[in-house]
Parts: sequence; C-alpha cells; structure tokens
Amino acid sequence: MARLGGMFGPDVTFLGVDRCDIDDPESLRDVDIVVIGAPYDAGASYRAGARFGPQAIRSTDYLPHDGSRPHLALRVDPLRDLRIRDAGDIEMAGVEGRAPLDRLENAVRTAAEAGAIPLVLGGDHTITWPDVTGVAHAVGWGRVSVIHFDAHADTGEEQFGSLIGHGLPMRRLIESGATRGDRFLQIGLRGYWPEPPTLDWMAEQGMRSFEMAEIVRRGLDTCLAEAFAIAVDDCDGVFLSVDIDVVDPGSAPGTGTPEPGGLTARQLLDTVRRIAIELPLVGIDVVEVSPPYDSADVTAFLANRVVLEVLSGIAFRRTGKTWADIPSTLLEGRTSAPETGGRRESP
Repeated sequence: MARLGGMFGPDVTFLGVDRCDIDDPESLRDVDIVVIGAPYDAGASYRAGARFGPQAIRSTDYLPHDGSRPHLALRVDPLRDLRIRDAGDIEMAGVEGRAPLDRLENAVRTAAEAGAIPLVLGGDHTITWPDVTGVAHAVGWGRVSVIHFDAHADTGEEQFGSLIGHGLPMRRLIESGATRGDRFLQIGLRGYWPEPPTLDWMAEQGMRSFEMAEIVRRGLDTCLAEAFAIAVDDCDGVFLSVDIDVVDPGSAPGTGTPEPGGLTARQLLDTVRRIAIELPLVGIDVVEVSPPYDSADVTAFLANRVVLEVLSGIAFRRTGKTWADIPSTLLEGRTSAPETGGRRESP
C-alpha cells in the first residue's frame, strides 16, 4: 500500500522531519522513532473532532518546520539527535469496528518490530487499544507496563452497547493480556466517572490509580516515584499514553470530554520529560486533541510540546545521562549556549 500521508489535509510531517513508509522496510532501517498519525474519533462519546488531532499536533508551532528543536534545559536537539521519521496517517475510516483499529495495530507492530519506538498522534483514546497491543506483540505479551495520564479511567465494560470506544480501551488491553492490570498506572483521574462497579473491577485487576485528590495531598513527585517503581518491576518496557484532558481545561480546552481541576500544563511537560529520561519507553501516544473545540490553538501547542518533551527526554537518556545529570540551568538562568544545535533569533 502506498503511503497515505495526511488523511484530512496535506502530507506534512512532525515539524519537518523526514518521511518514511510503514510498508517499506528499508525506510525503517536504523530509525529510532516512527511518528504515526491515527485520525480516528469514531469512539468519542461526547464531542468529536479528534480525527483532526494528528494534523494539528504535527504542524502547530511558531518556529520553522526545519526538523530542529534545541532543548533549552537538556541541551539536546531531539529532532536531530534521534533518527525520527514520520509515516503519515493510517487510513482509519470514521466507523465503529475493528478494521481501522487493525490497520493501526499492524502499523505500530511493524514500527516496533523494526526496532523503533512508535509515537502515535491521535485520535481519540480508543487508539491506545491497538497501540499497546501492537507494541506488546513486538516487545513481549504481558511484558509492557502502561503509564496513563487522563482525567478518566477508560475502563468501562461497554459504550452505547459496543465493546469499542474511547471509554473502554484500558479494559480491553487488560482483558486480552497485552498488559497486566497490576502494571497499569493511571495519573490524574478526577470527576464523576467511572461508577463503583467499574472501580471494583479495576481494584480486582490490581490497577493503581493516582487520583488528583491524592496527587494534591501527597505531591506529584511522590506519586510518580511510586508509579515508576511499579512500572519497571518485572516488565521489559513502558508505554506512555497521554490524554490531553489530564490537563485542566483552562490550559487544554480543545478536547472531547473536558474535566475541570486537572494538572497544569507545566506539570505535564515536566512529568513526561522525566518519564522519558528515567524509564525505558517502548511506545507513546498523545490523544484527544480536538481542534474544533480548541481556543487559539493552545491545546494543539501543548500537545506538540508534550511530544517534543518526550523526544527530548529520550535523546537525553540515550547520551547515558540520568535525571540527576540535568544541567542546573533547568532551574537557574542560562549562562552559556546549548552544546548541540544553534539558537534561532527570538520569534
């Protein structure tokens, strides 16, 4: 099958990185990261529009799309230090059914089996079911833990009579055995769903959910340390899934099911960078960006930066450095230029 490119727009790549074709093994040779667009929102239970998320995440930036982004604090340029290729969008018809999800699963599995980390741009959260499944086929069935940022648990049994939907993927993953319930960590839950029977099912699986009330009481860093210890225990890799609605809708209004009282944008960016530095990531997705409900592109900007922070953390980790090696300029004013990449003029 020829490369689709953009399903709902031009064939742009993430900030100008080179293209690849998921069906051409040669184009995946020695690649570190494969960006895959999943323009799917047939699983949305409230506001749709996440099918336009991949295009927005790839392109929303005020800097040139030149395949270079030097990180101020980490002194890496992830788009240059890592071999990143963008496979374009997977054809995902907006219908309920397994066909579009199977196409995505096959693409993710192909990228992972080629030795790359799949980075999937959603799309609603239904896509995490095929995303983690595809990675588990490549890395090891039941050997991949999941760290899941979200306002909602997404562990429902069914949605409008269907087993497919963005409120259900985590249950489907655990039921299938692709990932273990006791290696499934959720961060940022809040609000008024799920109901007690679903919470009971989650407890039976051994899932660990850090609700916002606990994060506020104990502190985010303490909760993360506990989550990290569980994620690397008896697993071979970590899948990071970020639903943008984990952030308070004041900073991320462009999403399908906004829930007040979430993380700040700063907390999310710092946290995903730390995860990428400290943990062995084998897959990533960023989901639920719905441009029709965005305001001045602020949600798309945040999602774009989530991707960049993860990539920067991976690049920093691959230098052999750790979280403790982050330059003091992370907290203090910079006194010298970054070691890699040039700085542009101020925009």
